Order: sequence, then structure tokens, then C-alpha cells
Amino acid sequence: MILPLTIDDLLIHSLWVIRLIISALCGCLIGYERSNRNKGAGVRTHAILALGSALIMLLSKYGFLDINEIDGSRVAAQIVSGVGFLGAGVIFVKNGNISGLTTAAGLWATSGVGMCIGAGMYDMGIVATLLLIGLQILFHRGFFLKLTQNSQTVHMEIYYEECALKDIQFVFKKCGIDIYSMKIENLKNKYMYIELEISFNQNFEKEYLLSEMMKKSYLKKIKYC
Repeated sequence: MILPLTIDDLLIHSLWVIRLIISALCGCLIGYERSNRNKGAGVRTHAILALGSALIMLLSKYGFLDINEIDGSRVAAQIVSGVGFLGAGVIFVKNGNISGLTTAAGLWATSGVGMCIGAGMYDMGIVATLLLIGLQILFHRGFFLKLTQNSQTVHMEIYYEECALKDIQFVFKKCGIDIYSMKIENLKNKYMYIELEISFNQNFEKEYLLSEMMKKSYLKKIKYC
């Protein structure tokens, strides 16, 4: 039999709902930074992870108050180990290079954010969110170079053609642009995602580069950031 909730109970439950909402919002902020870098785990994954961690934390902290023989903290402890399996799913090894470690660590930290807010430690959860986003942006490769040189990141999606990569390098060199980092990921339907860290001189014109690239049949999308 389910007993009706009192006004005090409704107030407490509304506070729990607020914790879930704040957790999901923090997860969205962390995931937004990842999705902007075209990572596999984006807004939805991080938001659901933070929300789920807060939900389990609430269950662990308040779900067993009527049973003295059960240690509810053991439920929350399983979040830490459980998220490890989720993080392993975004780590890949290709051609001797390891990718996805930062995203996996971010997922693990995001679960901690959800746990903090689920436990009522709003300040710790929100500060951890800001620190996590700040660290990911600050130590992203090429960040310090952008502070001292004329440089940008170029994101492109292209249809795979045999000479496409060489042609892109030729066009950029023709425009007086140096490519100091190139990341390539295979997408569906023979499309490729390319992330280029570039540096250029004072006379560089974005419009000229765009006009040259738009002539290419393999180009699907190009974006500066």
C-alpha cells in the first residue's frame, strides 16, 4: 500500500528532482565541449551519465532509511566501477595510437559530478563541472600555440577519394597555410572527418581558402573555430 505524501515529503522530493535536473545540466555542459570536438560521447551520453549517477546516489542515500540492516553506500560505490566499463567503450587503439582516453576520463569524472549533486553537494558538483570543462579546453593540443600565433582549427567532412588528403594539403599550402596537426576519423557511407590545426600569416584570407575548397567535389562540410 502506497501512503500519500505529506507537504514535507513533497518538498523533499522536489529538492531531489532539482538535483537530478542540475546533474543533467552539468552533464550537458561537459558533453557539449566533447561534441564540439566531434567525440563519440557527446551531450546525450554525458547528460544521461550524470543524471543516472545522481539518481543512484539519491537511491543509495535515501532509499533505505527504513531498513537498518542495509548499507546504502554500497550501492553508490558500484557507480565508480560500473562507469569504468562504459569508459572502456570509448577507448580505441588504431595504428599504434590510443584515442578516447580523455573522453573516458571525462565520463568517469562526470559520474562524480552527478554523485556530488545527488548527495546534495551542489557547490562541489558545479565547481567540478567548470574545472573539467576548463581543463579539457586549456590542455587541448594546439591551445597554447593559438595564444601566441595566428592559428585556428578547421573541421571538415569529405567523401573519400584516393587523392583527397594530398589535394587538401596542396590547397592549404597554396594558400600559405601550415598544417601542424591532422586528425582523421572514418565516418559512415565512405565519409571522413578531418580536424586540422593550422597556422597562417597576417595576409591570410578565409574567403579565398573557402572558395578554393568549395570547388572540390569531395567536400561535404567545412567549419572554422
